[in-house]
Amino acid sequence: MKTGLIIEDNIAVAKSFTKSLMSIFPDIHVCHAATLADARKILIDMSPELVFLDIGLPDGKGTSLLLDGTLTRESLVVITTIFDDDLHLFNALRLGAQGYLLKDNIDTHFIAALEDIVAGRPPLSPSIAQRIIASFRPTIADNLLSPREIDLLTLVAQGKSVRSAADILGVTNNTAAGYMKTIYQKLQVNSRAEVTRKAIALGLK
Repeated sequence: MKTGLIIEDNIAVAKSFTKSLMSIFPDIHVCHAATLADARKILIDMSPELVFLDIGLPDGKGTSLLLDGTLTRESLVVITTIFDDDLHLFNALRLGAQGYLLKDNIDTHFIAALEDIVAGRPPLSPSIAQRIIASFRPTIADNLLSPREIDLLTLVAQGKSVRSAADILGVTNNTAAGYMKTIYQKLQVNSRAEVTRKAIALGLK
């Protein structure tokens, strides 16, 4: 990597990123933009090989540079953000981002992720990599429970009573109770507390 662009409004964070990049790519020339407007001006004359792109900028979302084609596949775009939720993650990846690093992990994990670039691997924070893998892996619940049983278990894990969950799902209380009995058997639990813990572990809450 010979050229890099850091699009980040926090100066201290931008300096930290620059230091990290130079530790991995000693010859890299790094530019900095604190806003979308600044980034657009720089990108008129620059085609950076590597871009660190923050999502939340003072004048809009950083991902708009991907959406409108300002940043293209010619640049390796790595999202650097505090957002670790699925909505921001998968939206950025769909728009063409090739990496996703969390700013609260600017440590050895962060440096290791940058080294992944050298090895040709996508730079991802560990928790983000796990989230992506999990999104493509069928859950235990999908294999064991029917869609209706999953719906009921999710509501119960959210604190709803079986009767309330039955009303929400539009089934009778007896039907919902039958579902719960089957859920207990399939998940091998014996109490409301156990089934709630199991639901949370399965990511259903």
